[in-house]
Order: sequence, then C-alpha cells, then structure tokens
Amino acid sequence: MKVILTEKPSVARDIAKCLNINNKRDGYFEGNGYQITWAFGHLVELKEPDEYNPAWKRWTLESLPIIPEQFGLKARGDAQAQKQLNTIKHLFIAADEIICATDAGREGELIFRYILSWTACLQKPFKRLWISSLTDDAIRKGFASLQEGQAYDGLYRAAKCRSESDWIVGLNATRLYTLKFGGQGSLWTIGRVQTPVLALIVQKDSDISNFTPKDFWELHSLYRDTDFQYVGGRFDLQPDAEALLSQITGQDFRVTHVKGKRELLNPPLLYDLTDLQKDMSIRYGLTADQTLSCTQQLYEKKHVTYPRTDSRYLTNDMKSAIKPLLTTLRTNFGPQIEPLNLDKLTLSARIFNDAKVSDHHAIIPTSILPGSLPGHEAKVYAAIVQRFIAVFYPPCVKQITTVLGETANAVKFKTTGTIIESPGWQVLYKNEASNQPDKTLKILPNFIEGETGPQQPSINQGKTTPPKPYNEASLLSIMESAGKTCDDEQLKEALKEKGLGTPATRASIIEVLIKRNYIQRQKKTLISTESGRHLISIIADDRLKSAAMTGEWEAKLKKIEHNDYDPDQFMAEIIQFTQKIKDESDRQLFDPSRLGDCPLCGHPVIEGRKGYGCSDWKAGCQFVLWKQMYGVPITMDMACQLLQNGRTLHSFAIKLNDEVFNAQLTLNKQGETAYIKAESGQRATVQEAIADCPLCNGKIIETPKAYSCSEWRNGCKMVIWKTVAHKKITLAMAKKLLSKGETGQLKGFKSGKGAEFEANLKLVDGKVEMDFAGR
Repeated sequence: MKVILTEKPSVARDIAKCLNINNKRDGYFEGNGYQITWAFGHLVELKEPDEYNPAWKRWTLESLPIIPEQFGLKARGDAQAQKQLNTIKHLFIAADEIICATDAGREGELIFRYILSWTACLQKPFKRLWISSLTDDAIRKGFASLQEGQAYDGLYRAAKCRSESDWIVGLNATRLYTLKFGGQGSLWTIGRVQTPVLALIVQKDSDISNFTPKDFWELHSLYRDTDFQYVGGRFDLQPDAEALLSQITGQDFRVTHVKGKRELLNPPLLYDLTDLQKDMSIRYGLTADQTLSCTQQLYEKKHVTYPRTDSRYLTNDMKSAIKPLLTTLRTNFGPQIEPLNLDKLTLSARIFNDAKVSDHHAIIPTSILPGSLPGHEAKVYAAIVQRFIAVFYPPCVKQITTVLGETANAVKFKTTGTIIESPGWQVLYKNEASNQPDKTLKILPNFIEGETGPQQPSINQGKTTPPKPYNEASLLSIMESAGKTCDDEQLKEALKEKGLGTPATRASIIEVLIKRNYIQRQKKTLISTESGRHLISIIADDRLKSAAMTGEWEAKLKKIEHNDYDPDQFMAEIIQFTQKIKDESDRQLFDPSRLGDCPLCGHPVIEGRKGYGCSDWKAGCQFVLWKQMYGVPITMDMACQLLQNGRTLHSFAIKLNDEVFNAQLTLNKQGETAYIKAESGQRATVQEAIADCPLCNGKIIETPKAYSCSEWRNGCKMVIWKTVAHKKITLAMAKKLLSKGETGQLKGFKSGKGAEFEANLKLVDGKVEMDFAGR
C-alpha cells in the first residue's frame, strides 16, 4: 500500500480524483493501491520550553538563554489536529511506501518531515511529488516521475534550521526584553526576521519626522517655447541664483549640441510572488497577504502555477508548451494575443533560463481557463496572464533627444525630449492607472546646432520634500534586498539571495507586525506605532535589528538547501548569537554624563531647581522639562532618556482625572510632553480626546490652532482649523462636525474681500468643505 500525504484536504481531493482513488474513508481516500490523507498545515510543532525543563515555564533572567540540547516535537493542541494526526500515523505505520505530496517548498517539506518524525516512521521508504501546478496533466506527470525523498534532505535541513533558529532567537529575545522593559504585564515580542523589518520601518519614519524642508532655486531659460534647465544644478541661496540670472538676462541663446538616440525598453520579467504582490499593491491597493491568498486560490483551482516562487524565469524544456498555452488563452484574451505570431515567438534567455530556476519557475497561467472569478482573484489572474503575454511582445522603442545650449557668456543649459516610436509591449498596459503616459515624454522642435535666438531666463523656487513612507510595494522591495535599494534588474536578482524572509513568508511578517500593534496601515502606507518605535529604541543589540545580518542568515539557509553549507555550523552560529543577546542588552541606552540637547534650539539642557531647562534661556529659549510630569517625579536618568531618546525606558504609574494607569513618558521635538499607555501603545497628550480620527487609529485632540489627529507625525492629515474664512470654529462645532459629518448652517464667514456669508461645514474624506446649498 502506498500512502500519499498532502498539505490540505482540497489538494488530496484533486489528486484522488486524478488517480481514480474513489473510496472516501474517515480522514483519507482509498483505492487503486493508494491511500491519500492530508494535514491541516503544521500539525506537528516544536515543544514549549517547559516540556524540556519545568523550570523554564517561569520567565526569569537567570534561566536565559534557553537552548534545548535536542529539539522535540509535539502534536498541535486542537482536537481536529490530533484526530487527523492519529489517522496519518495509523496509515504511515501500515504503509509499504509513503509519498510526500505537500507543497513543493521549504515549509511543505517541514510539514511532512515533522509528521514523519512524530509518527516514528523515519525508516520507511518515501518518495517526493514535486509539481508546479495542480492540473491533472501536471499531477500525472509528477506521479510518473516521483523523486527519491532523500533528494530533498537539503531542503528539509534548511527548513529545520529556520524553524529552530526562529524558536531560539524569538523566545530568548522576547523573554529578555519583556523581563527587562515590559513592566506590569507588557509583552515585547521579538523575532529573527520581523524585528529587522520593523527597524527598517521605524528608521524610515524617523527620517521623515526629522526631515527639515529647505528652499532651493533653479535657473531656467525658455528658448523657442522649450524649457532648458541650468546644468549647474540647484542653488541653495536665492542671491546666487539671481546673480547668474542678471548675467544672462538680455543675452541670446545658442544651441551647441543636438544628439538623438534610440532606447529599447524590454517587457518586464515574468512574475515571482514578491513582484506580483508589489504590482497588485501599486495597481489595486491589495495587501501582500491578499495577493498571496488570491494566488493560492487560483493555484488550487488549477488556473495558475505554484505561487510561492522566487524565480522570474521558465525552464528551457517549457518552450514547446508556450504556443499551445497561448492558443488556449486566446479564448479569453484574443485581442491581446492577436498581434503575436505564435509560429515565430521570441523564446529568449530573458524568459527561459534554467540557471535562474531552482525550486519553481515563474508564476504563469495554466491551460485550465476560469469561468467567473471573485473580484480580487479576477484582477490577480488577469495580471498574471497579461504579464505572460507581454514577455513575448517586442520592446517599447523610444527616441530620446538631448539638446545642449548656452548664453553668450557660456552659461550652459540642457533639455531632453522623448517620443515613443513604437509602444511594443506597453500597448497591453495603456489603460492601466499605474501606466499613465510618462510625464517625461516631451516633443521638441527641430533644433539645429549653432542656431541662436532670444531667450527668457527665469528662476523657479522649490522646497525639498521628505522621504516617502513605506507602502506595501516599497516595503516588499526593501525586504527582498535586505535593506538595499536597487533599480538594476540583474543586481536585484543577486540581492534576492540575501533577502528578509522568503516570498512565502513576507506577507505574514507584515501581518504579524500589524497584529502586534508595532506597525499600522494608514491608507496605502505602512507606518510604525508608538509601541513599535519604543521596541526598537530599547534594543541595544544592533544585531537583532540588522537587515544585513538577517539577509546573510537567509543566504546561508539557501546554501543549506543546496547542500553547500553545514546546518550544524548554522545552528552553532545562531546559538552563539543568542548567548550574546543578554550581555548586549545591558548596554547603556543613553549617556548619563549629560542631560541632552534642547529640542527647540539645540543648546545643552541644564538642571534647575524645579526643572531641566535650556542653557540658552537668557537668549529667550523657554524650553523646560519640569521635575514632575503627571504626578511622576522626573529623575536625572529619566530626564536623560526623555531628552536623548524622546521617551522613558520604563512605564510608570500615572494618575490623571481619577484614573490610574501605567504609561511611558515621552518628549517630542517640539518640546511637548505626553505619555503612552502601556496596554494600548497609543500616544496621548494631557488634552482629552474629542473623537476618534475618521482617517486612522488616532484620536482628535485640541491644539493651539486646530482640532487635529494625534497621529499627525505619522502622516495623518486630518485637521479642522480653529479659524475658517475669518470665523472661529468652537469646540462644540468641531465635535458636531466629527460626530454628525456637518455643522449645520453657520453665519459669520467672511470672504477675502470682507463680504459676509453663511455656509454648512461638511467633513468629506477627512477634509472640511463648505456647502452653500442653504444660502
């Protein structure tokens, strides 16, 4: 008897149907010499600490680090899992041969091997089904060429190392930082991969928060209705720009150089999972988790190939299947495929490259066409088919013309014109919101070298803009390259080997950070919460936050998969790393030899009788941090922490409005004090919240000039100004606007010319608008 184990019941049903295994039993199918059963994902997991040593149940600093001599396995706790495991064990013990048909990847291999180990059937011979789609044809071919199970020992060793290293680092770091900084039951969860990802987000938010806009000036010249820009770049000082402007005003302009070149823009590569997730985020606002879920559903419905791939190429043996597949897809995508000559397709190395495919090829459609699909699934499927068709289209051809010119006193200018000679593959995307006509496209007049004429020089003023916060797509990109930014396709492929997480796990990492309230979604952006920022601030060990180190670990796991790195060496490095975590956590997180700098003017802060104030007080700086905040005495160490880190390291009992709660104290760059409730992670000021913010998770609070969101530093733009068209907006009006969505008709507004008028203020998508319908 041959026993087949799949990862989930739906796949078991598909294989049973394909192999004519028709007899349904309790927890398995039977027939044709096969029994086919299933898991529900991870049915077997690593034991808890107290199952190795009862003393490890209690969280103590003395017990750390906790490292089992040998890891043990246990059944998942729920009754459904235990019943199914017993069914699998019964079948495995009686089997002559076992066939692993779990997902063809690292986690699928771990699910099977852990079950094999738990059932004590490691000595049984087993084979591996390795397929990239669930079509009947793929299943039959897979069973006709089953692999020896031992061929995937490297994959299992990598999966086992990943599982055990996550347990060791996560458990020890979480217990350590919770015990040292948690206080009053707070839990600080740290993970081998999730914490470096959180650190990237916190750093980005910090860069945005600390950004100071600067004015700049650009010198332009308008010649023959074409804008030329000064080649010397921007000016930091207006007088410098004006001085050069005065030099060239009234002078003729001469064209010194005209050069044109053709540029070929190749179609984008086929999708791997991460690229598909990024594209769906940009085009439709889908989260990484939504895209993975949709693609998994399409895979299980047999419409697309295996989703959890990191390859964007196909294997050479697939070339013969391309024409029949495109012919099948013509049924639903006729207009897109029509321009292709299916007998003369370009089957280049940009599409087919055996060296770029390890476990699974790129995600492409199968020959099983769907009927109707749910909304998100339909969008994901259409994108996969569209990308597959696009790779066989010709490049987009652009004509780029560069024109150089100068004034009589040799002040040089430049302009560039771009026109599309042939759109090529871009015709497939002409209606896409994310593929609007390129703003850089510009048609130039026919310039001739040596020509001269009058020009109109001018100065444009601008401001530097802060970095953009991460969205799902940009965060996935930075995770893929372990914190390195890169636009070059080939370099991107190389960096993939050292990414944060894998295509299969990145979506879940983002969701875990959201679930733990370390980051939050704000429209399409991902920003850190106060809890997330605090966690990163208390981790003194930079290795725990290092994207580069985590990327190196991922690269070693890849090598273990291919038997190019010793798994015992990898685990020894993890254990050595973990043993140092405790020592590193004792590093000082602030400099006790100095209080810190004034958040308003940057001068040193000094201690006074009642507070810690700015040393430049004689020049008028009024900053002071009082020695008591919300009933909490502020010690020198606490003042150092507030001034240097913006928050205290620990929580304190605060009494406010007859309520007592634990909170951290905070100090922002405007010199404003506040607190973060330990249980909520939400930053609050002394002012009572007026209402919940309609745009995000923040609270509307009253400030000197407005009623605005407490999360404004994280990018929330919700604000009701206290003066609108010369009329004062009272607290009662603001509350009504926030609760009802409108104020009702109000008198006393004044136009710019002084004319009075009436209006009803309405709140529309977080913006205050005037409704004049009642006038």
